Amino acid sequence: MARLNVNPTRMELTRLKKQLTTAKRGHKLLKDKQDELMRRFILMINENNELRQKVEATLVKSMENFVLAHVEMNDDFIEELFAVPAEDISVDIIEDNIMSVKVPLMNFDYEKDGLNLPLKYGYLNSSHELDVAMEKISQVLPELLHLTEVEKTCQLMALEIEKTRRRVNALEYMTIPQLEETIHYIQMKLEENERANITRLIKVKDLGGD
Repeated sequence: MARLNVNPTRMELTRLKKQLTTAKRGHKLLKDKQDELMRRFILMINENNELRQKVEATLVKSMENFVLAHVEMNDDFIEELFAVPAEDISVDIIEDNIMSVKVPLMNFDYEKDGLNLPLKYGYLNSSHELDVAMEKISQVLPELLHLTEVEKTCQLMALEIEKTRRRVNALEYMTIPQLEETIHYIQMKLEENERANITRLIKVKDLGGD
C-alpha cells in the first residue's frame, strides 16, 4: 500500500492521527449501517417472496376462471359486459425513510373518492366464472400494489447496500491502511532524525571536551 505524499513533520503526524481516528469511526458507523441494512433487506426479500407467491397464485386462479368464462361466452359479449365506464382510482405515494434510504409507501385512495372495490363491470348476464375472476382480481389489487412497494423498496435498499459496501471497503482497504502506513513512516523518520540529532550533540560534546 503506497503511503501518502506528505512531509514527515510532527504537525503532519498530529493531523494524520486525527484523520485516522475519524476514518476508523466512520468505518464503524458505515459497517453498522451496512449490517442493519442487510438485516432489513433480508426481511424485505422474504416478505417479497411470500407476497409474490400469494399474488401470483390468486392471479392464476383468476385467469383460470376467465378462461372458463371465455369458453362459455364469445369475445363480443365479454367486451359488452366491460362497457360500463371504468372507475378512476388514484394511488397515494408518500416517502418513508429506512436507514437514510427514501422508500415509497403506496395506498389506493378510492375511499376518498367514494369508490369501492371490487371494480365495477356489467354483472348482468355475466357468467359465474367471469364474476369469480373479476372478484379475485379486485381483491388482489391492494396486495399487488403492496408487492410493487416492497419490490421497489428492495431495489433501493440493494443500491444503498452496494454504495455503503464500496465506502466501507474503500476505508478498510485503502484509506485506513494508507494513513497507518504514512503515520508509521513519519514516526520512523522523526525517530531517525531524533537519533541523528542526539548523535551530533554527542560528537559536538566530545569535540568540545577535547
